[in-house]
Amino acid sequence: MANRPLILGTLVLLGASLAGTAAFAHNERGAGPSPQSHYDGRYQHNHAYPMRGYAVGARPAGALAVTHMGQRYWYGGGVWYGARGRGWVVIGPPIGVFVPVLPPFYTTVWFGGFPYYYANDTYYLWRDGDQGYQVVDPPGGPSATPQAPATADIYMYPRNGQDADTQAKDRYECHRWSADQTGFDPTRASGGVAAADAQGKREDYFRAMGACLEGRGYSVK
Repeated sequence: MANRPLILGTLVLLGASLAGTAAFAHNERGAGPSPQSHYDGRYQHNHAYPMRGYAVGARPAGALAVTHMGQRYWYGGGVWYGARGRGWVVIGPPIGVFVPVLPPFYTTVWFGGFPYYYANDTYYLWRDGDQGYQVVDPPGGPSATPQAPATADIYMYPRNGQDADTQAKDRYECHRWSADQTGFDPTRASGGVAAADAQGKREDYFRAMGACLEGRGYSVK
């Protein structure tokens, strides 16, 4: 099968991400912190992680090596490690680094109409051009919400059993495509167009959204 190497590679990376937390068995979702961990309750994320600065004698098995700006880091289970002497230490990730998979436990939050993926005091954004998730600065502006913004009047039903995260990703990607195609963006004041053009452009946008979502397996009304 043509896509088998890609599928296998993604499964390996996901396994590595899960394995990154194996050394910290107390870090199950909903578990409280241990003396070497902190409990991340932001956005109801509710997951415990080893404290930054916590030194380990060996990298957790399966952690993924990532290079950024000539430096080597290791990433697994939403935890980042840097080399220190002959051992490793838990660190915060460098801004701008890319990873191929998200942490196994992440929370989707929305700022100004854009989905960010949050885990362990770190924000990730999907970058289409790079086909990866980039670590970014904490977004400013409006307060976050764990729900997708109301791009009003769009109701979608997942005909193929798409889970909540897939629905959020599909809605966002269709939103971006529709905004690019029509020049109208409902997350901006007046859709980002002249008031005289707003009504027609708005209708064009929602027609494009409906077509995009139906093409991805949703019933739309």
